[in-house]
Amino acid sequence: MSTTLKLGWYVLYVRSCQEKKVHQLLQENQFESFLPMIKTVRQWSDRKKTIYKPFFPSYVFVNIRSPKEFHNVLNVKEACAYIRFGKEYARVTDKEIDQIMLLVGDKNIIDIETSVVFPKVGEIKKINYGSLNGLDCEIIEANNCNKIIVRIDSLQQNIIATIPLHSLILAS
Repeated sequence: MSTTLKLGWYVLYVRSCQEKKVHQLLQENQFESFLPMIKTVRQWSDRKKTIYKPFFPSYVFVNIRSPKEFHNVLNVKEACAYIRFGKEYARVTDKEIDQIMLLVGDKNIIDIETSVVFPKVGEIKKINYGSLNGLDCEIIEANNCNKIIVRIDSLQQNIIATIPLHSLILAS
């Protein structure tokens, strides 16, 4: 780790299927954390059930306010390590956290998923309607749907969702 720790949102890697537990423990220990959840339908042979699952499996976002807090978070049971890209820890900007919160919180958005593959073509648009007003996105043509992509560069991830076409204007 570099000698000066930057404060802000970091990505904590946790044991598989322990995201909710770690998120709860972090909050009980007075750490600010964020666990984006998405609604999905599970199909069994005899029934369907709607469940909530973590949007980024094995990831919990933690807002670090001091170097001591950075290290104390790792003492939480089932927390493994911070995500790194090379020598740098993965940091997520406040704007990116806000974008994720908007996307997972809007009930009009369906078929939300993540992708690590960046598309090579597509127009950049700005959403001008509803709770996502002002959000920049890239249009992807897939299966004749109006799919958008919001890039979370600090995680090297993309968020893809279906949104009504009337909600989009050309980005400036």
